[in-house]
Amino acid sequence: MPCFSRVFLPVGLPAGLLAGLLFVSCSAPAQRGASGSALILPDSTVVVAAGPHYQRSALYRFFWGTHYRTLWALPVTARVFNLRTAVPGGLTPIREGGSFQTKNLRLVDRNGTQYVLRSVDKDATKALPEALQQGPIGRLMKDQTSVIHPYGAYIVPPLAQAAGLYYTNPRLVYVADDPALGEFREGFANALYLFEERPEGDQRAVRSFGFSTQVVSSRQAFTNLVTSSQFQVDARQYLRSRLFDMWLGDWSRREDQWRWASFPAPNGRVVYRAIPRDRDHAFFKFDDGLLTHIIGWVKSNYQSFHEKIRLADVEGLNRAARPMDKSLLAYLDQQDFQQIADSLRGALSDDVINQSLAVWPQEVQQLAAPEFRHKLRSRREQLPAVAAKFYALLAQDVELPGTDEAERFVVEAIGPRQVRVQVFRLTPQGATLLHQRLFTSPQTRSIKLFGLGGNDAFELRGQPDSRFQIEVYDGAGQDLVEATPAPRRSRSRLTIYESGDGNTLRVGKTDVEKYRPHADEFDAAGWLLRHRLY
Repeated sequence: MPCFSRVFLPVGLPAGLLAGLLFVSCSAPAQRGASGSALILPDSTVVVAAGPHYQRSALYRFFWGTHYRTLWALPVTARVFNLRTAVPGGLTPIREGGSFQTKNLRLVDRNGTQYVLRSVDKDATKALPEALQQGPIGRLMKDQTSVIHPYGAYIVPPLAQAAGLYYTNPRLVYVADDPALGEFREGFANALYLFEERPEGDQRAVRSFGFSTQVVSSRQAFTNLVTSSQFQVDARQYLRSRLFDMWLGDWSRREDQWRWASFPAPNGRVVYRAIPRDRDHAFFKFDDGLLTHIIGWVKSNYQSFHEKIRLADVEGLNRAARPMDKSLLAYLDQQDFQQIADSLRGALSDDVINQSLAVWPQEVQQLAAPEFRHKLRSRREQLPAVAAKFYALLAQDVELPGTDEAERFVVEAIGPRQVRVQVFRLTPQGATLLHQRLFTSPQTRSIKLFGLGGNDAFELRGQPDSRFQIEVYDGAGQDLVEATPAPRRSRSRLTIYESGDGNTLRVGKTDVEKYRPHADEFDAAGWLLRHRLY
C-alpha cells in the first residue's frame, strides 16, 4: 500500500500556509531522517506549490495585479527527479547557468547528450545592482514573477507538434535534497524544475528537433548567414513559428530564445529551421492591476494573454524579435503570410487544444483549463488578421543585407508603385538567384540595400516611383554601382551611400552621399551587433 507523509518545505515559508506543505507518496513505508521528518525518496510523488510567497492582499492586488498568484500558490503533483534513472545510465550535473531570472543546471548523460533543469520560480532581482536587490524595488521585481504562468510551458509541445513546428519537451519535476547533485546540492535542492533536452549539437535521435545532426545557437547561425549565402533560413517555417508565438502571447522572442536545426541542401548549401526555446513569457498576464495596467500602456511590449489579440498591439507583441523578423522574413510576400496563417489556424483544432491542456497536472486543469480553452480558440481565429497586420508592419521599411561574399543586387522599376528586387550570388561559374520580391507602394515606403563584405554589384534599372525611398549602402569591398540615368524632372528618391574605398560608380546625376556607417551596418560583424550577437 502507498504511504503518505507530510513535511514542511525547507524554504522558510510561514507555517500557516497550507500551500507550503509538501506531501510525499511512495510505495514503501516512510523512512525517517535524523530529524525524524519523512525522507523524500527517488521516484516518490510530491504535492507542492511553486510559489505560495506570491500571495498578496486584495489592496495590493488592486494596484499590482492578481496575475497568476492563485496558480503559484496551488499545490500540484510532481514526480521526484532521480538523476540515476531519469535517462538510461543516469545524469551527471556539470554546470550551473541561467539568465537573470531563471536558475539552470546543465546535466549530461553517458553518451554526452545534454539536458537542463530550469527553475519554475524566477528571480528578476539579479538584474539589479546588489544594493537594490533586497530593498523595495527588488521585492517588487521579485513579486512580479507572478505575471508568468508557472506551468504554461508544459502545454506548448502538443500544440507545436500539431502546428508542424520544432519544440523542446519540458517535464515538471521536483528536485529533492539528492546527494547525486554533488556540489550543486545546496543551490538546487528542494524546488520545482522544468526538465528538458538541451537543443544543441547532434540531435539526430530527437524527433522534435527534426532529427538534425547539428543544432546551433543564434550566434553561430547568424555568423554563418552573414558570412556566406550558402547558409539560408527556412523563412516560411520561421514565420509559422512567429505566428505561433503571437497566438501564445509570447512577446519575449529575441535572438537568444532560439536554436537552429541545420539540414543539408543541394549544391552544398545548409538550411536552418527554427527551434523556439524558453516559453517563460507565454500566456503573460500583466495588466490586471491599476499600476501594472499603466506600465503596460507605456511599455507596450508587455503584452497580456487575453481573449483577443488587438491589432494595435501586434507591434508591441513583436518588438523584441523585430531585428530578426526584418532580416529573416524580408523576402516573403503578403500571400505567404496569409497562406501560413490559414494553415496554422486549421492545424490548431479544438481537439488539439483540449489534448494539450490535459498535459497539465490535474490540479491546474481544474483551475485554469476552461479559461485557456476559450482564449486559445478565440485567438486562433484571429491569426489571419494578425498575420496581415504583422506583414504590414514589416513591409513598411525593408532592409536587405548581403553577406561577406560577392552578390549582385538588381533593383528594377516594374511599373507605377512597383519595384522588384533580386539578389544573386556571384561565383566564377556565374550568378545564382538567391532571393526576389516585388514591393508595392504604399505598403512599402523605403528599401535599404546593404552590400556588407565582398565585391558587390548594384544594378538600378529604370526610375522607381518617387513613393519609394531607395538607399544603397556599399559596405566593405570594391563595389560596382550602376544606375539608369534619371530623365529630366525625375522625382526618383534614390540615394547611393558610398564609403570611398575603391568603388566604381556609374550613376549619372543620382544622389551620392558619403557613407559613414554605424557600427551595426557596415559588415558582417556589424550585422551581428545589430542582432545583439556580437
